[in-house]
Amino acid sequence: MKLSNKQKQHLKGLAHSLKPIIQLGSNGLTEGVIAEIENALAHHELIKVKVATSDREMKKLIIEAIVRETETIQVQTIGHILVIYKPSDAQKILLPRG
Repeated sequence: MKLSNKQKQHLKGLAHSLKPIIQLGSNGLTEGVIAEIENALAHHELIKVKVATSDREMKKLIIEAIVRETETIQVQTIGHILVIYKPSDAQKILLPRG
């Protein structure tokens, strides 16, 4: 699924007031963390994930892995915060037309 700029802007606006639901710790990206992200996405559709690492390359690899493993859309990344979106079957968030 591809999002238009208008749809991404809409999601960014919705994500602005959200707090990170998932925080990656020293263990990094484990199967348990992936399962928690999947669970949170099924419930919320739009979530923030905090990737706490000072290594830029490592952070980039972790973000790519999260997006790939959870089959989500990367809405934006600001500092250590990743905003991802995955529509659920109930589709709670209505996106504007592209």
